[in-house]
Amino acid sequence: MLSKYAFLCLFPLLTVTSALAGPTLDQAVHSPKRTPAFVARDAVRHPIEELTFFGLKPDAHVLEIWPSGGYWTQILAPYLYDHGTYTVALGPADLKKQAISKLQSERPDIYGRIRTTQFDGQHLDFAPANSVDLVLTFRNMHNWMEAGNAPEMLAAIHRVLKPGGILGIEDHRGNTTAPQDPMAKDGYVRQSYAIDLIQKAGFKLVGSSEINANPKDTANWPKGIWTLPPTYALGATDHAKYEAIGEGDNFVLKFQKVKD
Repeated sequence: MLSKYAFLCLFPLLTVTSALAGPTLDQAVHSPKRTPAFVARDAVRHPIEELTFFGLKPDAHVLEIWPSGGYWTQILAPYLYDHGTYTVALGPADLKKQAISKLQSERPDIYGRIRTTQFDGQHLDFAPANSVDLVLTFRNMHNWMEAGNAPEMLAAIHRVLKPGGILGIEDHRGNTTAPQDPMAKDGYVRQSYAIDLIQKAGFKLVGSSEINANPKDTANWPKGIWTLPPTYALGATDHAKYEAIGEGDNFVLKFQKVKD
């Protein structure tokens, strides 16, 4: 049995530990409330490993750029609900804004604290300067390249991150034997090209991961990355072939803000 003194010494530790009580990342990922179609992709997207690699903490201020269909929203929102802040940056006329509003009204206990911010090509004020711990963006850099504003997007991300803050980025890895299309019209970005572009914006590469690598993806398909699942741009044509290849080969990179 603990002595009265030992218990009093232990009590502050218990209080600090319980103060950050909430769903663990594992619980957030394995929640029965997630969309089944999203859960089915966990085997290739490795959400626990990827978010752990980026250094996600339950009390972090996290900004996600272009949440797309909401795969990561359904993990990040409940995980950060109690002690963190989760902000999604939506593009112009982004239908995801309506989807998030629907989630917030239907399940305020999970999604009620999501913050949203809108941006377009001329206004890239995602959040106040030096206010965000972690910026995440998944399979979006090729879109910025196609729009011709990748440097501006990266500069805006750099501005909102705290000194030492982290940028976690994933995208479809281009073939190193082919020159990089500056507009990335096929959806692929050479890893070295991405690193160079991001470092020019004032970031330092501090880690890379192969958790989403797929050596079967040659990055040379009739409809670009969208030939492969989950899009299947060719429809029934060679469906079994592309299903066997699986989702694209993706790089996962971790950068740190090193200067203003």
